[in-house]
Amino acid sequence: MSDVRLRIAMLAPPWIPVPPPAYGGIEAVVHLLCEGLVRRGHDVTLFAAPGSTSSARLHAPLEEPHDREIGQALYEADHVGSCFQEVAKAAAEGEPYDVIHDHCGSVALVTAPFVMTPVVHTVHGPFAGEMVPFYRRHGRKAVIVALSRDQLSRAPMQAHGAHVVPNPIDVGAYPFAEKKDDYVLWIGRMSPEKGAHRAITAARQADVPLVLAGPVQPGQEKYFGTEVEPHVDGNRVRYLGEIAVDEKGELFARARAMLMPIRWHEPFGMVMTESLACGTPVIAFPEGSAPEIVDDGRTGLLARDEDEMAAAIDRAGAIDPRECRAAVVERFDVERVVERYEHVYRDAIERRARIRPAARAAAAG
Repeated sequence: MSDVRLRIAMLAPPWIPVPPPAYGGIEAVVHLLCEGLVRRGHDVTLFAAPGSTSSARLHAPLEEPHDREIGQALYEADHVGSCFQEVAKAAAEGEPYDVIHDHCGSVALVTAPFVMTPVVHTVHGPFAGEMVPFYRRHGRKAVIVALSRDQLSRAPMQAHGAHVVPNPIDVGAYPFAEKKDDYVLWIGRMSPEKGAHRAITAARQADVPLVLAGPVQPGQEKYFGTEVEPHVDGNRVRYLGEIAVDEKGELFARARAMLMPIRWHEPFGMVMTESLACGTPVIAFPEGSAPEIVDDGRTGLLARDEDEMAAAIDRAGAIDPRECRAAVVERFDVERVVERYEHVYRDAIERRARIRPAARAAAAG
């Protein structure tokens, strides 16, 4: 139980219900945060897509989810505007929210200075491409939270006062197994930077079976058809497609190791903490957040290329599955992450309290 009860408006994206039925990393994170905050005694209202379920008070501003229109500004603006309207209404009725926690992406951040309630904005994607000029212009308008130190180091704006809070995981919801099968596992979306083709090369060199799982999203068909599908034989390389949450846990728990041959600055790889929660070591390229999640030699191994990854597969059996799970409980379990967000919320509230007298003085002067 938290010492100070906060009234929190949790703003999820409008695209997919919370929790997600299958693939949906942000929605899974939002679900866990809401459940953890409610358990700690906070008053949480979740603004999310229709079809969502939560222990928090639930408000779905739009009539339907928009999983086929992800990123369209109209729906995000409608969703965020409705949330801010409810927040303003609550304040007018004498029941103000203490903080808004935004996971949407752009609209809430841009409009944060025009809302009386302090806004915490978690950056779920990389600071790259079109996001660079966007955050350079707007990144100081809310309290920023990055998912890893590596992600924050690439922020285009001055990151003074930003926080680093990893994504949470409900460790108890994942099966644990000390005894492993022979296969290695790769899970992700079928894009070149995620490296399914590199996992195939490493598994072949190590002469171990490989299981691949994850969606082929629009625009990824060519990569899958040329770099992955020709190697799928149903024996040494199996592809399971997109899988349900319960299936994923069993795959993780039985795997000899989980391969993470990424070649991009991934802000936070949830599959790594999911694998470790099941007691399965992670073998990763040292890119993005991987070195912050994988404790080299304790919970997995870091490899610079496919050759080193193949050699690491042979050494994965020396990693203690109990150490893998214990490390996740220690650093990434829901309660740990919620405690860190409580600190972020208090910081945001204190900052806004300092700004308001200064703003009033400037207006009067």
